[in-house]
Amino acid sequence: MKSVFSPKIIFIIGPTAVGKTDIALNIASQIPSEIVSCDSMQVYREISIASSKPSLAQRNKVPHHVLDVISIAEKFDVAAFNIMATSAIESILAKKKYPLVVGGSGMYVQILLDGIFEGGEQDPVLRKKLESMGAEALYKKLKKVDPDAAEKIHSNDVRRLVRALEVYETTNEPISQLQKQRSGLWGKYEIIIIGLNREREELYEMINQRAEGMFGEGLIKEVKAISDSKMSLTAQRIIGVGEVLAYLRGESTLEEAKELMKMNTRRLAKRQLTWFRKDKRITWLMLK
Repeated sequence: MKSVFSPKIIFIIGPTAVGKTDIALNIASQIPSEIVSCDSMQVYREISIASSKPSLAQRNKVPHHVLDVISIAEKFDVAAFNIMATSAIESILAKKKYPLVVGGSGMYVQILLDGIFEGGEQDPVLRKKLESMGAEALYKKLKKVDPDAAEKIHSNDVRRLVRALEVYETTNEPISQLQKQRSGLWGKYEIIIIGLNREREELYEMINQRAEGMFGEGLIKEVKAISDSKMSLTAQRIIGVGEVLAYLRGESTLEEAKELMKMNTRRLAKRQLTWFRKDKRITWLMLK
């Protein structure tokens, strides 16, 4: 008797270098599935080593989606990702396969699960006025007009404070209320979210080893090839690019570039874990 396919989406998330790709490929070898990348840096065609993109051999074993979709010159944001990833997930389910959503970009994960908030037009004049107020005044004002939003935003996070107040001023509604109208995958499908982690010392050692390995794989050559190219702000944030460019310009030694890259990657891992730990829907698995 044939088994009936039950639609299910599996998220495999966690900090950089923890081992998400290997786990995902192992799962994909056991169930009919395809991988949807949930990584804000693996979308760029010209960057593979710095973004730790799955190898061609790995991609030949299991179909991957939302990889190599734009050039480093192009802007990419959560709205574009949400459209691409949701479309990929639905196409995989239509084939009666399981989407494996794999990555460490916390905001991308949240957008997929809970939907995207698009309300409130950007107002450059209003934004400039708000930015001139300073964090303390912004936070005080937000607490007055939208205490629920103020509770979730750090008092020094000027960017998010400005956005929350910009939405309130342009829509006359609190952003905390408008965000409740979002709709994502959560509640529409059966979803399993597996969070991968390791002991901190082990994770940091894996980060350091991977950084060293990138230089052996040709990171300098990869970055040199794009050194004269126009890069979007998001592409410029890829860890490894800025550090190697500084080395190529003679602003640092090779060892200094490596150490800075390792430190920035460790800091990224810490931020990723801080973000994910807030989500109680995640089932954590400690790797050894």
